[in-house]
Amino acid sequence: MLLPRTSLSLIWTLSRIWMVSSTALTFVISPGEKSCFYADVDGQGEKVGFYFAVQSGGSFEIDYAIMNPDDVVLLQGTNERQGDYIFTANKIGEYTFCFENEASISDKLIDLDIMVESEPRRTLSAQQLPFKDHTSALEESTHKLGGLLNSIARTQKQ
Repeated sequence: MLLPRTSLSLIWTLSRIWMVSSTALTFVISPGEKSCFYADVDGQGEKVGFYFAVQSGGSFEIDYAIMNPDDVVLLQGTNERQGDYIFTANKIGEYTFCFENEASISDKLIDLDIMVESEPRRTLSAQQLPFKDHTSALEESTHKLGGLLNSIARTQKQ
């Protein structure tokens, strides 16, 4: 069975979307507790997405820190209600995402999503056209829709 060209483009684009590993969960952190989560980065230059939102407990605030494989702090915040960050992993290895609930006397319910891009990057030579010229309108629309759906899902969690 032959598929129309637009169907093949859509299937190719959707297959590229699946090359992002993601961990989404909801957890409870007790007063005085520190909870850490880990994500492996297999290649230098990969994009790492990190989202969290305090859903209940106290004044809906939490402290967090993100460390690279050498335990160097990349991002940190205190008394934050939510955060949505993307950064480029400059080192291969295990990245650490920690939350601390030391300043509160109540449990906190937190939504967490960590995404690591595992998609190979295209490098352009001087003779190649920019990536945008290689993608069809359908592929671009599918990519935009994927981003919008992620935004909607995160907004609904809040």
